[in-house]
Amino acid sequence: MDQPTTEQITHPGATAVAPPDENPPVIVLLGPTAVGKTALSLRLCETFQGEVVSADSRQIYRGMDICTAKATPAERQRVPHHLIDICDPDTSFSLAEYQRHAYTTIDAIHARGHVPFLVGGTALYIRAVVEGLRLPEVPPNPALRVELEEFLAHHGRDALLQWLQEVDPTTAAVIDGKNPRRVLRALEIFLSTGQSKVALEGSTPPPYRILQIGLDRPREELYARTDARIDAMVEAGLVAETQGLLAAGYYPPLPAITSLGYREIIDFLEGRLSWEAAIEKFKTETHRYVRHQYTWFRKMQGIHWFDLATASSTANQVEVHNAIHRLVADFLNQSS
Repeated sequence: MDQPTTEQITHPGATAVAPPDENPPVIVLLGPTAVGKTALSLRLCETFQGEVVSADSRQIYRGMDICTAKATPAERQRVPHHLIDICDPDTSFSLAEYQRHAYTTIDAIHARGHVPFLVGGTALYIRAVVEGLRLPEVPPNPALRVELEEFLAHHGRDALLQWLQEVDPTTAAVIDGKNPRRVLRALEIFLSTGQSKVALEGSTPPPYRILQIGLDRPREELYARTDARIDAMVEAGLVAETQGLLAAGYYPPLPAITSLGYREIIDFLEGRLSWEAAIEKFKTETHRYVRHQYTWFRKMQGIHWFDLATASSTANQVEVHNAIHRLVADFLNQSS
């Protein structure tokens, strides 16, 4: 079923934006991959004088366009987008760096009298901004990083996590143990400083009024949408994009190149998987990623959830979209 048209959606408050105050607004639009964040963010930004601040850990990389489902050039013409294409795939870009870039960008948007919309599905990026996570200022250690990468390549993710559990059990108990990059960074911090990553962390909420909106759909509908998106990526030139990255010298084990989608296409290009097996694995792993996203979203507080199920009637969809617009309008019209 088609999304409701702009004409069907009423815009209470229209372009009303709260006057400058000591606690300016930030609106978060989060949800799993392929749920419909981009389409809704464009409508909201056009209605409420907004600009998009990306909260996607892969869209920061230049040259990785199709597989990361970046906003198209036409969409970026409609609404300004930030924190997209800010570094090359071989650049180390920490969570602390993202947080600094995000706060600087948000402040600049406020200075223009516009509303920042933090949009994405990377829960840790969103938490870093919304909660003001205090992140260890430990610069990457290239020599140690190489050693840890080699250990991961030879012994695997479970062995890397076991190493962290032995030296820093406090961090190991709360970190996402299935994400080898998080585990590797925690080990790097401990081995560089002798201190637990958790002990170095904390939070200082930023001086913003924050509204968090979560978008949801039934799980099977999401899986169908992610499968259709992957088919569209293939049609749009995903293989050529991957080949271009490899030709430019970006190879595994670079984290950017070993991310979802690229790793399966590389396995196909290098003969480890058939075409059918590579695409099936891409789809299956994306389903797994959706479940992983929900696990992290459930740990976050203060989210207003909306179900965008396309199985519902057009009238119900219009009602949901209107409810979101009313919520945003009421929030922006509040005094600090």
